[in-house]
Amino acid sequence: MRETDDYFKSTYEESRNVFREHLDKIKKKWPRAGLSNEPIGKEKDNTIDMIYSEARASNDQVVFLSSGLHGIEGYAGAAMLHLFVDEYLDQIDPETTGICLIHVLNPWGMRNARRVTENNIDLNRNFFYDTVPEDMNEKFAKESDLFLPNGKIKDVKKEKKDLYAQLTKGMVKEGYSGVKRAKSMGQFEFEKGVYYGGKAEEPSTTFLKKVQKYLLSTYKKIIHMDWHTALGPMNELTIVNSTFDSRSEEELKSFYNLKNIQKSSPKDVKGDATNYFNQLKEEEFPDRYLFSALFEFGTFGTSKKAELRELTTIVLENQLYWEGAEKEEDREWVLEETHNMFYPPKQEWRESVIKEGRSGIENVLGREGILKREAKV
Repeated sequence: MRETDDYFKSTYEESRNVFREHLDKIKKKWPRAGLSNEPIGKEKDNTIDMIYSEARASNDQVVFLSSGLHGIEGYAGAAMLHLFVDEYLDQIDPETTGICLIHVLNPWGMRNARRVTENNIDLNRNFFYDTVPEDMNEKFAKESDLFLPNGKIKDVKKEKKDLYAQLTKGMVKEGYSGVKRAKSMGQFEFEKGVYYGGKAEEPSTTFLKKVQKYLLSTYKKIIHMDWHTALGPMNELTIVNSTFDSRSEEELKSFYNLKNIQKSSPKDVKGDATNYFNQLKEEEFPDRYLFSALFEFGTFGTSKKAELRELTTIVLENQLYWEGAEKEEDREWVLEETHNMFYPPKQEWRESVIKEGRSGIENVLGREGILKREAKV
């Protein structure tokens, strides 16, 4: 069996079963570890599965890995949790280190190969310290005809060509950064639109907020790695860290010995989960040390052409979900392109996820003192 076959699963149920089996191995080091299964959403048998244990002697620090905030991205995230359990438990001191692993925060999305929840909500636009903002994304509103479903897909090649033309026109009118900002910061007005952050807190959001607050109240040091796919250079790992961290991108790259690190501000992405985690720490637990970041495995790349492809895929997938397609081959093409963006079947990409994931785990957890062995240089 290839290494990738061991880590990358084809269904939500298979992936969840593998995660649940990790408990026995974890209990050998953390005898008090337990597995919880939180039912989420309207459909039966969608659960947020979490393995958790406090440290055996002193709660000095906790290693916290989560995945599947964007449903379909949970397949690669679950592979990273599996890799972590297989290869790194022996390098952690259970006497002073707790462990918290969350399999998939958006099980409906993973089961149905969508980024969003069953309410069409992008969970990474749904985390707010106070209330969901009433102000809408003005740039999204200006370009809303690009981002809202507009009828059944009749000819995907033509609609793809038209979308490219519209997006290019939008970039000329609003500027390249303007269109990027329209999609990245989220929107809270159009319920069937892409990047919808919702008007109320999703159950998955409530669940994760409780976990975040509990960990901050229990441990002096929290290291959180939240696994995602799509963003960044193709076949490479990119870390997206909050601007709540005062270190510059260059300082972070030097400290962790990793080349792809970006900073993200609450002004750039409204409702981001790691920005919320950092704000919670600043407001209520200022004496704690928190590192919480997104760990992204790139798929399409970072060129303007790649970003056009990304936007087109997001828009067509959303249109297909709400309106359908007249031809089966068009439906299959959109679904295939969605997988290419968030869970590519290519062996090369999956091998790169394992290689880059190891590097991310070793360098971050090594430098943060979670792993006994220092990060590779």
